[in-house]
Amino acid sequence: MKNLKIFMVGLFAILFTGCEQDLQPVNFDEINPSIFPASEADVEAILASVYHPLRGSWWDGIHSTSERGIMFVLDATTEILHGGFGVQLSASVHSYNPTTTGIVFYYDWYHNKISRMTLSIDRIEKSDVNENVKKQGIAEIRCARALLCYELFDMYGPLVVAPLEVLQNPLIEAPLARLSHEDMVNFIEADLIAAAEDLQSPADTPYGRFSQGMARMLLIRLYLHEKRWADVEEQANAIMDMNHYELEEDYVGLWGLEAPVDSKEVIWAIPADYAGTSENQWQLMVLPENYPGRGGWSTIQSTWMFYDSFEANDIRKTMLIAEYTGTDGITYNRSNTGTNIQYGPIPLKIATDQDRNTGLTTVDMIIYRYADVLLSKAEALANKTGTPGQEAIDLVNIVRDRAQLDPLDLADYSDIDAFNEMILVERSHEYWCENGQYRADLIRHNKYTEHANLLHGAASESADYKNVFPFSLERISEGKGEFKQNPKYN
Repeated sequence: MKNLKIFMVGLFAILFTGCEQDLQPVNFDEINPSIFPASEADVEAILASVYHPLRGSWWDGIHSTSERGIMFVLDATTEILHGGFGVQLSASVHSYNPTTTGIVFYYDWYHNKISRMTLSIDRIEKSDVNENVKKQGIAEIRCARALLCYELFDMYGPLVVAPLEVLQNPLIEAPLARLSHEDMVNFIEADLIAAAEDLQSPADTPYGRFSQGMARMLLIRLYLHEKRWADVEEQANAIMDMNHYELEEDYVGLWGLEAPVDSKEVIWAIPADYAGTSENQWQLMVLPENYPGRGGWSTIQSTWMFYDSFEANDIRKTMLIAEYTGTDGITYNRSNTGTNIQYGPIPLKIATDQDRNTGLTTVDMIIYRYADVLLSKAEALANKTGTPGQEAIDLVNIVRDRAQLDPLDLADYSDIDAFNEMILVERSHEYWCENGQYRADLIRHNKYTEHANLLHGAASESADYKNVFPFSLERISEGKGEFKQNPKYN
């Protein structure tokens, strides 16, 4: 059994009406900090609402394993995934624009959650709750706010982050501009540094909750985004010095039916269940209807370009299903693809879970793992000086050894360009269909458009300005001149 279930929690406004003209309405949306939160249970209720948009859910969970989740869409902009219709096709050929609902959706739907987290921090700060409970609660919210900010920042560039004084006066119209790039980075960084200070150690953190390791992992992602190599190295060392994390021997088993609640590799995972509290729909998304056992909708495939980039004996491609015999008795493979693997193999990643009785599965969604720390440090060491060294190669080889691959020789990657080409391949092989960050990896090394053009040829509509997604026309309009669209999307 999992140690944690993420429950849907809401704070409902109570509306009173009366026939007496002199009765004054009471606004129960305005929570009095002297009343709520007043206990540890109240803080837990707030925290549940903070984790809520970060879970997996088709309707309102940003880590949904469907077309409404960021992994699905972000990996579809790379060679990892390809879709033949819908938002997955727009993502694949980089044809997105301000009217592409499935692309602009993430900012439109989730940016206001940042404001709610800001208000939640203020409520807890002003409460009379035990100081230790208060400190832990605020640290988790700051980590959640930083995670959501980083994910949206990675997709769209700088965001609107409403100041507390604006949020406390919602009836005063105040169109806000997006933060500058520097201010956006500083905002996320400050949240994560504070969270890393006050969160519990990984050993003391319940499965599915944020730990010091998670805050520092997000700092690594932020610093990679900014190419702050020395800071990446510092955070990687801090995580390694915790002496908690290590690689699992069984790579494929991490995504088995048994939740990895005791795994020392998992930095943060989202528990999934059949009840739909937090959903994992991945088999439903990728398995063909005629797949043996319980099939799915085959909404997206991988690509043969990605499949061919693996070494023959790399265990990390085990769940890239390149051949199967369907319920129609026909064997489908690269020579006889049908329509279900015409672009590439089935990107299953997780256990098939053929005995499930719904479209959902209980296989948990692992978002960040210790392997990312090792490869990130390797990249930072090489790029900090521009000259790859043995330590960087050794870190890569630790990850490759688990994949049952031969070690790399420094002599073959002593040139920084050759090293970075290699690290991109290793990152794509290690993290495919996990958190969607391979797109950011390609952008960091100026390979995003190049890979799209190589994969899709004349069908590609990629360009350098598409390194960030557009905002919707609605957001631009309501910004009344203060909110600026990303360049070339006007």
